[in-house]
Amino acid sequence: MLIASMNPCPCGYYGAKDKNCTCSKSQISKYISKISGPLLDRIDIHIEVEAVNYEKLNREEKPESSDVIRKRVNKARKISQRRYEKYKIHSNSELTPALIQKYCKIGEKEKNILKNAFEKLGLSARAYGRILKVSRTIADLDGKENIEIKHIAEAIQYRDLDRKYWRN
Repeated sequence: MLIASMNPCPCGYYGAKDKNCTCSKSQISKYISKISGPLLDRIDIHIEVEAVNYEKLNREEKPESSDVIRKRVNKARKISQRRYEKYKIHSNSELTPALIQKYCKIGEKEKNILKNAFEKLGLSARAYGRILKVSRTIADLDGKENIEIKHIAEAIQYRDLDRKYWRN
């Protein structure tokens, strides 16, 4: 498992809503090129995290507890372990192309959303399988047997960075 983080540029503010980036285009390009597009394409989930302001940190609304999240994750893991027990794999991330076809079937509406995302974002063939595997995981976390539009849409959101900063 790989977990990593990086700034979008040397100063860290390229694309920020509330601060101005002080880097030149060439500095940004050089910085971004340290991570190749093909390497990023092999990472299942990548998201952009914006800075949090004080008001958001100080609000009284309580987030979902770690215990509730843990229970949902454990339930989803049990679902996938049962589903794949005869294949000697334990998670959706281990699915082969043949198993993706078998366990990540989607309907026409879901296919259209995926097609539109590929056309708009210029995603790769590798991203296709990764989106389907992540969609399967999201559906498991949601307690759904079938992958639905909302699961595909969420998984597509996790592929945004490979085209946002690495395009051209």
